[in-house]
Amino acid sequence: MSEQNTNSLSDRYNPQEVEGRVYKWWEDAGYFKAEARSTKPPFSIILPPPNVTGFLHMGHALDHTIQDLLIRWKRMNGFNAMWLPGTDHAGIATQSVVERELKKNEHVTRHQLGREKFVEKIWEWKHQYGNRIYSQMRRLGDSCDWERATFTLDEGVSKSVRKVFVSLYKKNWIYKGQRLINWSGPLETAISDLEVEYKQVKGSLWHINYPVEGSSEFVTIATTRPETLLGDTAVCVNPEDDRYKHLIGKNVIVPLINRKVKVIADTYVDKNFGSGVVKITPAHDFNDYKIGKTHHLDFINILTKKTTMNENAGPYQGLSVIEARKKVIEDLKAQNLLVKEEPHVNNVGHCSRSGAVVEPFLSEQWFVKTEGLAVPARRVAESGTIRFEPESWTKVYLHWMNIIEDWCISRQLWWGHRIPAWNCADCGHVTVAETDPAECEKCHKKNLTQEEDVLDTWFSSALWPFSTMGWPEETETLKTFYPTSYLVTGHDIIFFWVARMIMMGLEFKRDVPFRTVYIHGLVRDAQGKKMSKSAGNSVDPVEMIDKHGADALRFSFLAHLYSGKDFKFSEQRLEGYRNFMNKIWNAARFALSHLQDFQVPADGVKALPNKSQISIFDQWIITKLAEVEKTVEDALEQERFSDAATALYQFTWNQFCDWYIEFTKPILTGTNKEERAATQLVMAQVLNRMMRLLHPMAPFITEEIYQKLPIRGQACIVDQYPNVRNDKDLLALGSQQSAYEIDIVKDVVTAIRNIRGENRISPAEKLNVRLGITEAEMQKILGNNKTALMTMARLGNLDIGADGNMQKCAVAPITTKNGQIKVIIPLEGLVDFDEEIKRINKTIEKLGKDISLLTNKLSNEKFIANADEDVVAADKELLAHSKLQLESMKDALVRFQ
Repeated sequence: MSEQNTNSLSDRYNPQEVEGRVYKWWEDAGYFKAEARSTKPPFSIILPPPNVTGFLHMGHALDHTIQDLLIRWKRMNGFNAMWLPGTDHAGIATQSVVERELKKNEHVTRHQLGREKFVEKIWEWKHQYGNRIYSQMRRLGDSCDWERATFTLDEGVSKSVRKVFVSLYKKNWIYKGQRLINWSGPLETAISDLEVEYKQVKGSLWHINYPVEGSSEFVTIATTRPETLLGDTAVCVNPEDDRYKHLIGKNVIVPLINRKVKVIADTYVDKNFGSGVVKITPAHDFNDYKIGKTHHLDFINILTKKTTMNENAGPYQGLSVIEARKKVIEDLKAQNLLVKEEPHVNNVGHCSRSGAVVEPFLSEQWFVKTEGLAVPARRVAESGTIRFEPESWTKVYLHWMNIIEDWCISRQLWWGHRIPAWNCADCGHVTVAETDPAECEKCHKKNLTQEEDVLDTWFSSALWPFSTMGWPEETETLKTFYPTSYLVTGHDIIFFWVARMIMMGLEFKRDVPFRTVYIHGLVRDAQGKKMSKSAGNSVDPVEMIDKHGADALRFSFLAHLYSGKDFKFSEQRLEGYRNFMNKIWNAARFALSHLQDFQVPADGVKALPNKSQISIFDQWIITKLAEVEKTVEDALEQERFSDAATALYQFTWNQFCDWYIEFTKPILTGTNKEERAATQLVMAQVLNRMMRLLHPMAPFITEEIYQKLPIRGQACIVDQYPNVRNDKDLLALGSQQSAYEIDIVKDVVTAIRNIRGENRISPAEKLNVRLGITEAEMQKILGNNKTALMTMARLGNLDIGADGNMQKCAVAPITTKNGQIKVIIPLEGLVDFDEEIKRINKTIEKLGKDISLLTNKLSNEKFIANADEDVVAADKELLAHSKLQLESMKDALVRFQ
């Protein structure tokens, strides 16, 4: 960018022209690179790896914005900052995509190709499309160390995966066994809980009579899945339920298949729910599975891997689940065993990849025993070794860790880390090894076959904080950056990923994988609904970047990011932050236009003006700069990102762009060379710090402006982040008294401008204003700043003293620590009082309605509980303002009448 460092900016800010060029310059210059060995303190974040099939979505954009803010802020604070990117091979998602492509373009299935050729096809797809999301991350401004980018099937990660698997297997913490798991019929594989999407489905509740053996008695059972009765092996009642105590230990007959099953007793059954009798199908229901284990029941699987009825379903064999359900209902009706059918809305799990209903399925799979891993993982959260932000997630994490089940880690796929286990055809022994064995470790024969299944993608992701840094080798990167500093993620994967990384980090590195887990909410639409393509309310962040720029999108996230709460996205709000970027650009253009002849002092950025030469306005902006630096530092240290963004927005827009520039125009265009030079130096210094303060949130526009500044370092991205300690020499030039005086001037000018607007007086009209003040100190302050007041408020005359006659005057009171100021403007000859009285009456009526609506709204507990904090705060502020405005209108009405 050096050849473009002319001291001027284009007329309009064009993000599309700036962002790509600036990003390429950063990357080519190596500013994103971290050092494996450094004297700087380390700071590291491992990017939660997006699916290699994926596109950048709004959740990613929010997540990455927070991480990039932290990385840029720490890099500017002198840390050896490493943000390590990567992508996940996403077993099911990627395999499904390539299978669809093959079927569509080549009219073949994976089974026709065979495993080896099919996996080759996936690698081809990955090499062609797999880095698509990286280019989108660059659009957002992610300052990742791209040379460290890792893929979950890279050789180094694969080596780590095998070592961990073998180690846990040798400790008997990995085993193969038959358990109930989530099963997707169309994909013919086990799936994780995260791949199960629950949808409300309108169905029925069927009440079915089960005959009691040897009597005319029946027990009635209600179920939403009548076809599962084919796999019933018991019915269960509460032992305290007097209605059924006489049946405990007896048999009932399962309808249609005439299987005798016992009536068992367990407190699991709620005697007050339904009929108080529950059918138990241990092979097809997770709750029933636990009952089956406790009471040593038979486990009868009635489904094939394609989720059609198998031989255990008798006459229903070969039917799909839905077909079997219809036939079972027909047959129950025919035998007068169906008591009734009633409408029922049920939460039904669907496979997120295939859309099919997920079936609980008894299957032989590989599992990790979690009990031994969970104990130390609980302790680090209890002791505070790992900190969750918001802290409330600690309790959620500990609750999950206390009820953790063994983890199903096998998937019936071809794409992924193939399980490193070999079955011997001669002796049946299973050899588990880090490298492919040549012979059976037991009988030493060579007739070995490797397991067909691959590992759950969460297994490799659980090792992510250390496998990406070269483990099991003790690399310099690992020594420097492990444990990482932060994990930034959504609450939906605390259990699936966060907990497992903690368990694996403690087991294999004997330390936590990260110190802080920052949990953000989900991105929702403006009405608070979950975004989805099917609902038609999803938003493409790249499209938003194209329209409004990456900085505006980033700032809109950060300014409304409240700890742990979901984020409601609004394009209208985003447009407001695009306007903010334009405001910054235009203010910088103005400042640079008045710094063309600025003589850069020999000591550059350390240069300071003589305090006796700087104006009261310079002292004011320096004082405000000190305040914002302190506010931002405190907010960032405490992860209150919205507070930091809001403080910078107010300082930049209101104090620098609006007031300071307007205050100093007369100086910059005046003839006092010494005062002008001092103000130029202050403006250059403040503008420099403003760009650095904003940079982690809005990196593109700040770097572009920074490179045009007369006082600057090599690059904003690596310049020092401002704070009250490293800026103490400049900030010493500020003055609290000067700041107080200029704040009063601002309030008076604002009040005069508001009166102009409310009474529709032309901006060109020079007003006569009286400031009603009795306190001598306040009279002195306003007298000293009379010239500024008259210039900025466009006054013909300004009197400072007693209130005088206020009839037919507009009056605006201002309260200060030294007393009250009344801004009094005679309106005779400026307004039509009859028309103004009509207008005021209408305004009073409207304000009354607004106040009533807002009062009712803020009294609604449901609204307070569900609304964003910024919405509630804005409504409260609006209510208070409306009440003050109403009183002001009533006072004005009396004066005008």
